[in-house]
Amino acid sequence: MTQEDPSNAMERVIRSDGRYPPEAYSLLHEGLSKAVQEIYGDDAQTTGRRHVSGRQLCLAIREMAIERWGLLAKTVLARWNIHSTLDFGNMVYLLIEHDFMRKTEEDSIDDFRDVYDFDKAFGGHDDFELKE
Repeated sequence: MTQEDPSNAMERVIRSDGRYPPEAYSLLHEGLSKAVQEIYGDDAQTTGRRHVSGRQLCLAIREMAIERWGLLAKTVLARWNIHSTLDFGNMVYLLIEHDFMRKTEEDSIDDFRDVYDFDKAFGGHDDFELKE
């Protein structure tokens, strides 16, 4: 029996869950890398420490989304069914449930609840609509 490639297994889990598209998980992964770099710096490479809190991850994702999409950040995230920071937690905990990520005893899905308000964090611009 051959083992499935971890990236294929993760994509299968993400698609099977269906709440958020794979692109949203790519953003999550990039946000995790950014948060780790901001918190641990170069020590992350040498010590292997990569744990960040839900709040730290949400803040890093917000910063990346604004840098990447500016006023369209909230619109892009909404297109991916992401409407609150709890959605980031749902994504993380799906990956934890399937052993693609780990958590500590102190971690909770509630760490992602109401980290920031999307309207305030992304400028409250609802005038944009993405067409297919």
